[in-house]
Amino acid sequence: MIRIVALASVWAVMVGTAWAIDPEPPFEDPELEAQYQSLIDEVRCLVCQNQTIADSNAPLAADLRREIREMMGEGASRGEVVDFLVARYGDFVLYRPRFQPSTWALWGGPAFFMILGMVVFARILRGRMVQPLDGEEPP
Repeated sequence: MIRIVALASVWAVMVGTAWAIDPEPPFEDPELEAQYQSLIDEVRCLVCQNQTIADSNAPLAADLRREIREMMGEGASRGEVVDFLVARYGDFVLYRPRFQPSTWALWGGPAFFMILGMVVFARILRGRMVQPLDGEEPP
């Protein structure tokens, strides 16, 4: 029984490395590898739409990782890679889209609804403050 568990553990480790999402070898420059990793953690998988391309094993995500790796290997800056992705797939491809007129609602929406909620809460609270408590006469 112990042999079976040991063999299963070894098999799981060997198979786990075979199923790695990004099989490409890392860049020799650690700074470039760090930039690559941070960029693929910020790009949305267009097939999964709820994962980054670093986490996705969809074929499109693999193609995007390969394209980004090639561009960065050829000397393209992070901004150039992001511009390429946005030009090709739109702002949706980024988890943190740029602040521009087409994304103002996306960035300002949470603040607007927070302020609106505070105003509604203040009005309700103010209305309840003038109501009499149980057993009291109204002023």
